[in-house]
Amino acid sequence: MLVRQRIEAKAERMTASERKLAAALLSDYPYAGLVTIQELARRAEVSAPSISRFVTKIGLGGYQEFQRALLSELKEGQRSPTDLHGEGRRVDGGFLRDFIARASSQMALSAEGITEAQFQRICSVLSQPKNDVYILGGRISDTIAQHLSFHLRQTRSGVYHLPANNEVWPEYLLRMKPADILFLVDFRRYQPALARLAATAAQDRGVRVVLMTDKWLSPISRHAAEILPVPIESGTLWDTYTAALAVTEALVTRIAEDNWDQTKSRIEAWDAMRSHNQDPNP
Repeated sequence: MLVRQRIEAKAERMTASERKLAAALLSDYPYAGLVTIQELARRAEVSAPSISRFVTKIGLGGYQEFQRALLSELKEGQRSPTDLHGEGRRVDGGFLRDFIARASSQMALSAEGITEAQFQRICSVLSQPKNDVYILGGRISDTIAQHLSFHLRQTRSGVYHLPANNEVWPEYLLRMKPADILFLVDFRRYQPALARLAATAAQDRGVRVVLMTDKWLSPISRHAAEILPVPIESGTLWDTYTAALAVTEALVTRIAEDNWDQTKSRIEAWDAMRSHNQDPNP
């Protein structure tokens, strides 16, 4: 169990002091817990003995074990296919059937990590016509971002997919205004450039950052107003984006259904323009 999950599991039985400490830890997770116990006590405005009792309460043997667990999570978030190869269980029976069964289980798990209220809230902010939406993913995860971009553009205007070349990003950052949305997709082997983009957008432009990531949490989470954690472990050398694609399709479908008249008009206009621009002599 992740340290964050341990904290959340005990949330209802925490004292006021423990809730203050939990808030300090989760607001900058996992980095807030990697400082000395004295520094954490100062930042959270609690005593060092209170931190020790808190760590024991969430099921860890002491502050050193607490920090080892956080460091282990950080390392897990940087593991490559060469690290993962050979650790997964062997396929039982036909490879395709077994692989799809694993992917299906990950899709089911994704519904547990995202509440219906949060899902609807993110659909709502992505739907607001007055707020532009900027979207980007990592080296591989940009395929998820592109899928979101394409379908969202057929529902509404003001949707921009940022290019991979970060030399062009200032042009988009200068367009961003407060309350716009920056939707980022970043899974383990996180990309520092995306975290810097998120920091600039949130701090300098007042943009609301929505992050889709895995359970170890991209560093972008420090700047995100909303986090969509999706499972990616397949038990093979490659992480799977099946659950991420399912959540993405759920988002764009819900948005289109909730704004059907607008979506219908836009798709009709889109298709008419596509037909007009097609080469009559292919």
